[in-house]
Amino acid sequence: MKNFIYTIKKIENKKLTLNIKFAKTAVKRITVFILFVLNLGFITAQENDVDLYKAFNASAHIKNMHIWHGSVVHPGAIFATSLEYNSRNSKFTAGLWGGAGLSSVDVVHNITGESVNANYKELSIYAVYRFSNNFFIEAVSHNNYTGVEERGDKLRYWSYDKTQGYNFVDLNFGVNVSKNTSLYLATILGGGSGDYEVQSNGDLENSYTHYLELKSRVWEKDDNKLSLFIGGAWSFITNKTFYTENKGNIINVGASLNKNINLGAIKIPAEVTAMWNPEQQKAVLQLDITIF
Repeated sequence: MKNFIYTIKKIENKKLTLNIKFAKTAVKRITVFILFVLNLGFITAQENDVDLYKAFNASAHIKNMHIWHGSVVHPGAIFATSLEYNSRNSKFTAGLWGGAGLSSVDVVHNITGESVNANYKELSIYAVYRFSNNFFIEAVSHNNYTGVEERGDKLRYWSYDKTQGYNFVDLNFGVNVSKNTSLYLATILGGGSGDYEVQSNGDLENSYTHYLELKSRVWEKDDNKLSLFIGGAWSFITNKTFYTENKGNIINVGASLNKNINLGAIKIPAEVTAMWNPEQQKAVLQLDITIF
């Protein structure tokens, strides 16, 4: 009888030992599995983080004309593209913006005096730093060399001579004063474009033209957004500016409607801008379609 009880206890102890071993093994396997899943999740999160960040980006637009700060830069259709770098924290952007005319304009040849055709050509350089979601600073080198060679001049892409007339630098500031309203200030620091005044002694005095624009979104429904804007230019130094014939004036008044063009499941962003320049008594309607 004692032997029988001893045998039973031995079997129970053995079973207990086996159960403990099995439990330890199960715990180890579950722990390994949990660590594997957590590690997989960590790796996936890292991969997703890498996928979300795109250092380089490109865009393409087609426009029926090109307007800028109350001026018609090109009266015909253009194809515009950009290529840019964005920092991981989205604070810094540097890029190139280019435009090519799908139609030509007339320019006068310097020697013959005859009108010749020239296509709109521009390749500008820009850099933006965003201090916050509500404030940014931007530097732009506007390089519009439409008709330079056609009128008999020598093309110098990196030249910023005052009399050259096609390269100049802007320093810009943007502030969101509220959820729907923004202020934009641009100052021409130097370069060509005729932003100077000829003094009595023949010297060329920089105008350092300032352009200030107030823009506010006044209506929104679904993907339709309507904004109104007004902009003016002035100089503290000269009696003319890049945009005006006198010391200052309102030069840019209008409205912009942003909406999506729905082509089935595809949505194409589009913007229609009505612009009126009171000084030049010029009014135009620009269509800007984003291709990608």
